[in-house]
This record gives sequence, C-alpha cells and structure tokens, in this order.
Amino acid sequence: MKSSLVSCAWISLVVLLDFFTLRLAWQVLRPPWGSPLVFSWAVALLRCSMLSLSAFATTCCGGQPGGLRDALFPAAALLSFLLPCYTTSQYLLRPKGGAPELAHSWGRMDAFALNYLIVGAVALLWHHLAPQRQGETEKKPSASFGRLLSCMRPDLLRFVAIAGLLVASSLGEMAIPYYTGRVTDWIVTEAGSSTFKKALLVMSLLTVGSAVAEFFCDCLYNNTMNRFHTRLQSNVFKSILHQEIGFFHNNRTGDITSRITSDTDTMSEALSGDLNLLMWYLMRAIFLYASMLWLSVPLSLFITVLLPFIVLTPKLIGQFHQNLALQVQESLAKANEVAEETFQAISTVRSFANEDGAVRSYEGKLQKTYKLSKWDAAGYAVSMWSSNLAGLALKLGILIYGGRLVTLGNVTSGNLVTFVLYEMEFSTAVRVLLSTYPHVQKAIGSSEKIFEYMDRTPKIRSTGTLAPEDLRGHVLLNDVSFAYPDRDNALVLKGVSLELRPGTVTALVGPSGSGKTTVVALLERFYEPQRGQVLLDGRELGEYQHQFLHQKVALVSQNPVLFARSLHRNIAYGWENPSEEDVTQAALRVGAHGFISRMRKGYNTDAGETGGQISGGQRQMITIARALIRNPKVLILDDPTSALDTECQKQVKKEIYEGAARSQRSVLLISHRLHSVERADLILVMEDGEIQEQGTHLELMERRGAYWQLVQNGTNGGNNGTPSVNNGPL
Repeated sequence: MKSSLVSCAWISLVVLLDFFTLRLAWQVLRPPWGSPLVFSWAVALLRCSMLSLSAFATTCCGGQPGGLRDALFPAAALLSFLLPCYTTSQYLLRPKGGAPELAHSWGRMDAFALNYLIVGAVALLWHHLAPQRQGETEKKPSASFGRLLSCMRPDLLRFVAIAGLLVASSLGEMAIPYYTGRVTDWIVTEAGSSTFKKALLVMSLLTVGSAVAEFFCDCLYNNTMNRFHTRLQSNVFKSILHQEIGFFHNNRTGDITSRITSDTDTMSEALSGDLNLLMWYLMRAIFLYASMLWLSVPLSLFITVLLPFIVLTPKLIGQFHQNLALQVQESLAKANEVAEETFQAISTVRSFANEDGAVRSYEGKLQKTYKLSKWDAAGYAVSMWSSNLAGLALKLGILIYGGRLVTLGNVTSGNLVTFVLYEMEFSTAVRVLLSTYPHVQKAIGSSEKIFEYMDRTPKIRSTGTLAPEDLRGHVLLNDVSFAYPDRDNALVLKGVSLELRPGTVTALVGPSGSGKTTVVALLERFYEPQRGQVLLDGRELGEYQHQFLHQKVALVSQNPVLFARSLHRNIAYGWENPSEEDVTQAALRVGAHGFISRMRKGYNTDAGETGGQISGGQRQMITIARALIRNPKVLILDDPTSALDTECQKQVKKEIYEGAARSQRSVLLISHRLHSVERADLILVMEDGEIQEQGTHLELMERRGAYWQLVQNGTNGGNNGTPSVNNGPL
C-alpha cells in the first residue's frame, strides 16, 4: 500500500515537472530561426528521454499494478511524439495551413492537457481491450482469431457477399439522421415542400433497402456459420479418430466428447451471435465515424478524445460496485455459516444454555452485512449516476462546442442535428463492440483445445502404402520389449519372440497381467514396441496401408462391442457394400444364423447401444462373424468363447481349427478355458511379460512346468476356471 502511494505521488510529480519544463521551454526557447518542425522533434526526443527515465524510476519503486507498470514506457513515447507526428502530417497534407503554429504549441496549457487526455483515453481502451491476465508465466493460448478465420477460408466468397450486404445495410442506416439534418436546414431556409417530399421518398427507399440487405445478410451469415460449425466438428472428430490408441487411454472419453460437442457448440454459438454483432456494429461504427468526419472534423476529434472516458469510466466504477456486491455475498455466507453451525450443534448450544450468545454472534454477522449493503447501495447509485451523467456530459459538450461552431459558421444547424444523431448511434455501437469483444475472445479460448486436438500429430502414424495381393499372413515378433507410456516405463513385455505360421493355430496362455493382451495390441499396431520388431511377411506393420492391414489382420476382443444398428450392419461393419450372401455365410460359419433367423426382424434386428439388446454369447458370435467376413489372413481371438454354450463353442472351435488349415490362415488364440487350446499346433505360456514355455499340449503336460501348473489349478488368468476381468490393457 505504501509503495503504491509513493508511485502515485511520483507519477504526479513527473506530470507537474513535465508541464513546467515544457512551459519554460515554450517561453524561453521559442526559436525565431530554422524549421519549427525540426525543433519540435528535438524537444520530443528530449522529452521522451526524460519521461522514460522517470518511468524507469517509478518501476523501481515497485507496488504498481501490472497493467500500469507495462503502460508507463509506451505512454512516455506517445506523450512525446503525438504532437510532432500530427504537426508533421498536417504540414505534409496542408503546407499552407497552421502547421508552423502547431509546432510552437507544445508548451501551451490546452495542448498539454489535450495531449494527456488523448493518452488517458488510449490507456483506458488498452486496459479494457487487452486486460492483464493472472499468472504472467502461464502458457498463452495457441488458438487465435486468425486461426479461426483460416478455418473459414472455404466460405470466403460467402463472407465477401456478407461484407457487401453489411456495407449496403450500413449505408442505408445513415439515411434517417442525414435527412433529419437536411429537414432542419430546409425549415430554416424555407425550402419548398417538393424538396421535402423527394427527401422523404429517398429516405424511405434507403431505409427499406437497408432492412432488406440486413435480412439477407443475417440469413447468409447464419447459414455460413452452420456450415462452418458442421465442417469444424467433422474435422475435429476425424483428427481424433486418427490418434493412436494410447491417446484414448490417457484422455477420458467424456473430455474428448466434450471437445467435439460442448466446446465446438460454445465457440460456434459465440461466433454465430457475438461475431455477427461485432461485424455488424463495427461496420456501422466505421460508417458513422466517417459520416461524422465528413460533417465536422473538429467535432469528430472532440468525440474521439472524450468517448473512451464517457464509455469506460462508468464501467470501471461498475467494477467497484461489483466488488462490493461480492463482499456482501461473502458476508451473508458467513452469517449463514453461523446459523448452520448453530443448528447442527443445537444439543451443545442447549446444554450450555448459550442461545443468547448464538443470537449475538448471528446478529454481529448480520450487522457487518448491513454495513456492506449500505456501501453496496451507494456504489450502485454512483454506478448508475456516473453512466447517466457521462452520457449527458457528452451530449452537453457536443451541443456547447457544436453551437459555437454553428455561431462561427463552420457547421450548419442541420449538420449539428445530424451529427448529434450519428453520435448517439456511434456511442451505442462502441458500447456494443466493447461488450461483445470479450465474448469473441471467449470463443477463441474455447477453440484452444479444439485446435490442439486438430494439430496433434499421432505418435503412431498410418503412412504405409503396402497392399500386396499375395499376402501369406506369416507373423513374427522378434525380441519385442514394450512399456506403456503412462506406467512409468515399467516393461510389460521383456524380449518376447513368437511366430504365427499360415495354416496353424498358436495359443497364448498365462495368468492375468502376464502380457497376453499387450501382444494383441502390438499385432493390431495399437502401439509400437520400444525394442524389437513386429513383422508381417517380413515387413514392418507400419509399412502396410492402414485399411489393408486391418482387413487382413482381424481381431475378436475379449469384450465384444457392437454398435446401435442392425445385426446385418454390425457383421458388415467397416466392409464396403457386402452382399446379403456374404453376411449370411459369415453368420453360418459361427452358428449365428440360427438365432438371427428366429428373431422377428432377422438380420434387421437392432443390436441396441453397445449390443445391449442381445445376450453376451450372441454378441460374441456376431463379432466373430464380423471378423471372418473379411476373410483375414491373420485372425486374433482374445477369449472368443467365454460366453458361449457348449454347442456354440463346438461350432466356433470347428471354424477356428479347420478354417485355419482350410484358408491357410494364421490364428492366435487366447483363452481362459484351457480345454479350448488343447488342439492348438503350438501353445505359448507367458508369465511376467516373458515366454516361459512353448510346445503342444502333450509336450507341455509331460514337462510338468508352468502350463501343467495352470491345468492343475484350473486357472488361466481367472479363478476356478472362470474368466477373469481384465482391468487394463495388459
């Protein structure tokens, strides 16, 4: 607090010193020789040096708000060079005007005050439009208004049409104030009624044309923003779908969905409403200000200097009232806490007979709230009074200054009336712009995470191009080690090597958490190993084209997932234009055709959300049929028969073992039911991320090792022979 007072006192002293120094230089050093412009620039340089040193000294004192501290040096430069720049531009545009006189005016009281007034107006605008954020070290948003505009590039021609309609509508808005002023002049000069009727007709046509242009502009803009929203939402969804599987494990589904829906909706609503207002009132403000300049340059400059104070000062006072209102709410909350605490401990209050003490405590809190409420009421009154007084002061100033210009013959009475009407609309436009701009900034903030997802480069990219027609389906894991990125790099697989040969079934067994499902994730290229290779026909998986790879390497997971669509579309999921015969044959191969045919709608039966309309065993058969319809060369089955009855299991096992030999397909079978893997050509036993044993069922039973122990315990990742629930990707 003390340092703040010292800073304010120092700034006031610098302002007085600046004035007296300029006044003395104006009186003593006013040169009769040379170019006054050169001398004016020399004084500006010296003044800038002095004010910059003063600003540096002020910052050394400390205690200033961040916004004031950052504004001191730009304010020093603006104060020093504002008048020389204006004088020089006037000299270049009007050599025979009053530029020499202006060059000598830097020490006059009115010029000095106007200089500081302009800098104050600029500071107010800057403080409002670019407020200092809390936490200067925080990362700035990557999104920007320019990025949003770049996303709107496909609608460029539409925005050109919108801009044209905005211009036409804004020009039409100028008609009523303009002709109102003309009518005033005609009344004074007693012009004929025919002129008045003609003006009335023109004004009516322009007003109607403006309304029509505004209608078509709003329709076109809203349609364009709907197109933009749809396109952006689709692009975000597409970008997220191309991320690696680890991205979905590290980000909650709700958060991802929120980015696609809530954030894009919030941003689009702000852009559809607030950006529309911003564009509309910005265009109106430009035309209004241009019209005001055309009517009277002095009056326009007068408005330019005073309007920031008139518009923003009540808002700053209103912030003081908002702080008081917040204090009232906090005080009332403390009173409520006393009441709640007393009621909760009423037994204790009664046992100590302290009812009167509780009442006094509550009344004390209410008295504090009452005192704050009085200040809050006064603050509200001051806020409303300042807003009304500011508007009244601006209008009074325009009439006083404008009346003087009318007396001097610089402005006609009609132009003054038109100017006042323009100023009223211009002030409204400025207020709307200042209130709307933060909402557009909020839209930009909402788009930050959206663009972060759109710009994110997948850690596993699908850039391969291989799609051989003669793929054999020979799979090789060569000394693979792998750790999930979000698990402190603890190795889940430790130098695993295995081979899947065409026409054979390889079974992978082991306790829960041993790494079986991780092997499946690597074979599907959901992840890439930190060490080693995963090869398909001797080539890295990343070299194959994405769609081709997952057409030829099909997965049936241990938790089958169906979609809310017909059974036909679920079986044909991801397969373009399958025939009815293909779907039926796939269902027949796994025994699903029977229960589907018994349903009232057959293959058109809706599976429901996540397949909830059918049983677990039926879901498993549908997912196996969904994999087989692709005629894959590598089939990965992660506990595919856990929910099937005995008859269905036989049908599925037949397809697994006989289909592999018949189609020369490589099959990897993971099952918690060990009797399902007894027919496998090779059984691999995993423990703690390593292959402990491998061989046929008979060979492994003779060794009496890890596999034999699993059989004796009746477990394979489950308890008492029942499938275990895998809580993670292991």
